[in-house]
Amino acid sequence: MQSVNRAPDDLRIPADSWAGAAAQRQWFATFTLPQNEKSVTRQLDLRDVESFLPTYETIRVWKNRQRKKVTLPLFPTYLFVHISRAERGKVLGCPGVLQIVGSAREPIPVADAEVEFLRSGVCRRKVEPFRELVVGERVRIKSGMMQGLEGTLVRRSSSLRFVLTIQMINQHAAIEVDADDMEPALP
Repeated sequence: MQSVNRAPDDLRIPADSWAGAAAQRQWFATFTLPQNEKSVTRQLDLRDVESFLPTYETIRVWKNRQRKKVTLPLFPTYLFVHISRAERGKVLGCPGVLQIVGSAREPIPVADAEVEFLRSGVCRRKVEPFRELVVGERVRIKSGMMQGLEGTLVRRSSSLRFVLTIQMINQHAAIEVDADDMEPALP
């Protein structure tokens, strides 16, 4: 008597192959229609695609002088997806997605360290968009959760700012960093 239908051994996927498939996943920047980042993130969630939309909070003053705290995308028209090659179609078929950033042949992955920095709680405290890249000294974070990240050092009022640049999408984010946590980057 047979109680369970089982696939023959040659049709079963070995457990270590699942780990290999997850290891092949990389972060990619995805270009979206303007002001559609949040809806694209919801659509990707419905398709079981891991995504990340970096945001920041700011105070907006409306015409009636009312102040309201709003959450906006840190990099307008961009979000990040953690996918393998096989999952690219799920992303590209999502309403609001224009393309995965890369060359004409294939998308270019974003470094895991850059995405993890943006996802960290440290980053969320004092992050804001930085539209103009100030020519300054290249620095590296030498300790803590952001260790190893390189950026440009700028000064804003009395505090030091570290500007992280994600080269492939030509976007920047500024965060306050203690001077003791930075060192000059080697050329």
